[in-house]
Amino acid sequence: MADDYVRRTAITRLSVEDEQRELLEDTITEWKQGCQIATEMAWGKYNAKSDVQPLAYDEVREHTPLGSQHAILATHQAAQAITGCIERKAKGKKVGKPTFTAPTVKYDTRTMTLFDDDTVSLSTTESRVRCDLVLPDDDDGYQRQYLDSDEWSVTESTLTARDGDYFLHIGFRRPKTDIERNTAEDGTVLGVDLGIKNLAVTSTAYFFSGRELTHNLREFEKVRAGLQQTGTRSAHRTLEQSSGRELRYVRDVLHRASNAIVDEALRYECDVIAFEDLTDIRDRTGASWGHKWAFRTLYEQVEYKAEAEGLSVKQVGSAYTSKRCAECGFTADENRPTRNDFRCVKCGSEANADYNAAKNIGMRYVRRGQQSSRRTGNSQLALKSGTVTPSGGFTAHPDGFETEFTDKPHPQRAKSSD
Repeated sequence: MADDYVRRTAITRLSVEDEQRELLEDTITEWKQGCQIATEMAWGKYNAKSDVQPLAYDEVREHTPLGSQHAILATHQAAQAITGCIERKAKGKKVGKPTFTAPTVKYDTRTMTLFDDDTVSLSTTESRVRCDLVLPDDDDGYQRQYLDSDEWSVTESTLTARDGDYFLHIGFRRPKTDIERNTAEDGTVLGVDLGIKNLAVTSTAYFFSGRELTHNLREFEKVRAGLQQTGTRSAHRTLEQSSGRELRYVRDVLHRASNAIVDEALRYECDVIAFEDLTDIRDRTGASWGHKWAFRTLYEQVEYKAEAEGLSVKQVGSAYTSKRCAECGFTADENRPTRNDFRCVKCGSEANADYNAAKNIGMRYVRRGQQSSRRTGNSQLALKSGTVTPSGGFTAHPDGFETEFTDKPHPQRAKSSD
């Protein structure tokens, strides 16, 4: 079962020759066509892989040059897309028939082979191509922990074309350990809010600034747009170098941020790290595509680093976490007078808006445990000064912990908790 595995993705650029590029471009084009054919046939009828594959397989083979296994994968991709539409519709969102425009193609162990010499063989619409993986010069690149390990096995992967380059998102998996299978979902919870000004803020009032990242992402985008408009061979080489620098910079920032979040969870003896649902985070935060990718990558990094420490990482619903008062629970648009400030119009408590959201995210996971048949409902939220339960029970941290309050006291009373 899928739940019995830990899954990771290692992204690496490929070194592609001109002839190989043409084959890969053609394969992506035909893959999108195959997915569309299967979707047209199954839309409104089926969404399970076991139903879409026998329905559309012959049609995909007849109208595209895709090989048999890629035709199967295309029907599975169509089923997955249709299922996503059904799930969004169930949440009250307006959906239409999926269209496949992204320059990607899926691979599995039958259509892709990784070799020990850091090359990969990929099936195309004609013959296989063998390309070098462009890995960091040293052995410290995060990809090595999967590529060089007998513990991780290759699973479904995705090839993506971007800005003239090809990137392989290599999927890996390993069986969960007994500890990972039985990790308690009760216990102490660390809430984490993601954003633009502050990349991450925890319920324990740890702030990881996002200003530098935001500034550099904008600068990278300006440079990239200028080079793409120039269109010369020299500009293309410069674009490749710039993209490489950008990717290394962003990954370094996310590496430091994910370490900080996991360290914070360990410092406050947390069992669970709770994030808001990332599905619509771009719409909620006004984030760029680069930020959306950064948020998801940060989550994935926290997930695998936390699992190594025996911690669970979960997502909870994001509705109203930015407008709900973490102190009294009152929810209103007026509680957010500015993007950065939170002031409850009912109880008067004031806080940094991201910090207030982080507490709401963590507490939402705590409350969810009270309605879950699989959990005991004994969770508590980690704050800077102690832990708190939904009923208001507060336990101060032992001596030696910082007790500085980030919130301003209620006008009516002095604060005794966080």
